Amino acid sequence: MDLFAKAYQFTAAAEAKAAGLYPYFIPMSGNEGTTAIYQGRRIIMCGSNNYLGLTTHPKVREAAQAAIQEYGTSCTGSRFLNGTLEMHLELERELADWVDKDASLVFSTGMQVNLGVISALAGRNDVVILDKDDHASIVDGARLAWGKVKRFRHNDMADLERVLQDVPEDQGKLVVVDGLYSMEGDIAPLPEIVPLCKKYGARLMVDDAHAMGVLGGGKGTAAHFGLSDEVDLIMSTFSKSFASLGGFIAGDQQVIDYIQHTARSLIFSASIPPANAAAARAALHVMKEEPQRGVRLNQIGDKMRRGYRALGFDIGNSETAVIPVIIGDDTRTFIAWKMLMDAGVYVNAVIAPATPPGRQLLRSSYMATHTDEQLDQVLATFDQVGKQLGII
Repeated sequence: MDLFAKAYQFTAAAEAKAAGLYPYFIPMSGNEGTTAIYQGRRIIMCGSNNYLGLTTHPKVREAAQAAIQEYGTSCTGSRFLNGTLEMHLELERELADWVDKDASLVFSTGMQVNLGVISALAGRNDVVILDKDDHASIVDGARLAWGKVKRFRHNDMADLERVLQDVPEDQGKLVVVDGLYSMEGDIAPLPEIVPLCKKYGARLMVDDAHAMGVLGGGKGTAAHFGLSDEVDLIMSTFSKSFASLGGFIAGDQQVIDYIQHTARSLIFSASIPPANAAAARAALHVMKEEPQRGVRLNQIGDKMRRGYRALGFDIGNSETAVIPVIIGDDTRTFIAWKMLMDAGVYVNAVIAPATPPGRQLLRSSYMATHTDEQLDQVLATFDQVGKQLGII
């Protein structure tokens, strides 16, 4: 059996390209936040995770440029050896303070946070318990761990309790959930999850990649519910509201110290470059100085959810500025994506395995910097495409 046989037999991408319906790896020639340039046309960007619109903020750009001038383009080593700058430590102190934890630790990407933290903490006699809609990085982190992996139905507290009951008392338990789910736009019910974790002696980790800067006055899902002291570990990435690249984990000092010395994705990866660290730190400062951005984002989310529902679209249980438009079929999802793109609106086409069968969708997400005129144009374009395809 040729190892490459599976590659030679993979034709789905080529077929979609031939049909003119391939929605991935789209090359942009310019990106200015709420708009982007594609094939010489300016389109409205509604498929980005730049929630606070900080990628173009003058303070964030200036901080990144100044860091390159002072430190160069790379640390050329891991945090464990020569790749730690004072800037990294300053950022970690500020992040810990922001999410009301003792300490934090910065990794090179958000995915590496989940890979490193979960695999470092869950040993052979431990169990990692995941929501079935958890991000792929959480799933892969659990797979890398030596412990067992169990899953519960999405946001189903009765099913979570069933899973927790089945784990022997002498086994360590780590429950990991997304704070804000990146495809459906709904929020983990932490006020119900926290008591269950305490009842069964489980530790709780919340992935706030999409919630940081968005919920809880920018501090994430735990702060949104007033439960920062009750959540054991808070994770987030820099590639969304922080307008950079990297990620962090925050928690008790001793736990962070253990992760720092055992997480392989930290120890064996080059550290976050100076420009990215400086950009993330500047973005954090803007979050503190300009809270109106988060307020505006949530107002936009309210407006767009009302708009889609009024038009007749199924947007599931979205509670945020991440709004899925559920199509339910691969081909129609791709066709709708192409029609929207041709009309000047970019969204993300999402099919299995990123969503369950029958939940194929167009993922739209919004920025605090979108104008009302742009938002109205997006709704009008969705209305036109939805009617043409018989979706509404």
